[in-house]
Amino acid sequence: MNSGQLFNQIKLKQSFLCIGLDTEMAKLPGLLKEVEFPLFEFNRQIIDSTHDLAIAYKPNMAFYECLGTVGWQQLELTVNHIREHYPDMLIIADAKRGDIGNTSKKYAETFFKLLNCDAVTVAPYMGSDSVLPFLEYPGKWVILLALTSNQGGDDFQFLNTGNHERLFETVLRKSAQWGNSGNMMYVVGATRASMLVKVREIIPDHFLLIPGVGAQDGDLAEVAEYGLNSRCGLIVNSSRAIIYADSTERFAQVAREKALEMQRQMSTILTDRGIV
Repeated sequence: MNSGQLFNQIKLKQSFLCIGLDTEMAKLPGLLKEVEFPLFEFNRQIIDSTHDLAIAYKPNMAFYECLGTVGWQQLELTVNHIREHYPDMLIIADAKRGDIGNTSKKYAETFFKLLNCDAVTVAPYMGSDSVLPFLEYPGKWVILLALTSNQGGDDFQFLNTGNHERLFETVLRKSAQWGNSGNMMYVVGATRASMLVKVREIIPDHFLLIPGVGAQDGDLAEVAEYGLNSRCGLIVNSSRAIIYADSTERFAQVAREKALEMQRQMSTILTDRGIV
């Protein structure tokens, strides 16, 4: 999926919502725990009930890999379901990979060829040779960790690297030379919304994946105020606040209601800014 196709989906759905599929066995409604593939069945119902409101789904690899073969099988079933029924949906593998070149090549092959995802999150700490292998796939995206909202992010991301520049700014400025706004996005946590002004000074045209709206108390209006560009340029993720909003047999319907609330807010924001 290229940036034009992604922007078209944003305009069509009047939404920049990504739903995170952080699916845990312990949190599934009881009626699903006895089916053959409970994670997939949960995901399927969430996806089928929200596909017209979201532009992306983001399965978090850890929740599937921890179950071994059966977990990976359900991840593949989830991705294949989206591909078959909603082919215009952006699929993000939330994997946070990043290693020396040969290893990154295999990670890229896993998520782009084997799993057929559109994008993968990548950690930039090891530098260009850990990221460039992911950029060898036309039509695919690297989503680089830049400014995260977890408390431990302060350990490194705000360190001064010289010339009054902090580490996250150096990461943005340097990595932007490796790819372009058509194959690289960046993760910026919603609770760092005020920092989006500085982020946009460095990368005005790139898409930003914004986690933390919902359960982590990130503010959608604030994120939009500081982060929107003329082509929207934002993908705002919500996971737990949507998929675990209800634990009864109504879980999918309640997830739709929560997603609809966010989509309506996004529609208003995009309309007010003249983007749709």
